[in-house]
Amino acid sequence: MRGFGELEAAVMAQLWAAGEPVTVRQVHTALCGQRVLAYTTVLTVTDKLYRKGWLQREPQGRAHVYWPVTSREKYGAGLMREALTDSGDREQALLHFVGQMTLEEAAALRAALNSYERKISGH
Repeated sequence: MRGFGELEAAVMAQLWAAGEPVTVRQVHTALCGQRVLAYTTVLTVTDKLYRKGWLQREPQGRAHVYWPVTSREKYGAGLMREALTDSGDREQALLHFVGQMTLEEAAALRAALNSYERKISGH
């Protein structure tokens, strides 16, 4: 799993934020509030994301509606997993990662680990 390019990330952010299937026109309109983009550019990027398996789609009239296959959180977790796998020394990578956390993030990580340990131990 590799990270998205800049425009792919912008398209995915719009699709995740929508919370429901949307057309390329809707994504284009939302993105044009931030930068100037051709409709065909957004259409091409959306189609590429579909072909890569990141999006699902179905026909709606003369267009398609698109929605993400996975959540933003699962995508982020996949990137973290890849970074950890590629790090060479997982323990050191984790130590550096934790060393950059805020107290709130550390507490959330601790809670997630406790929940996971309870889950796999059957408690």
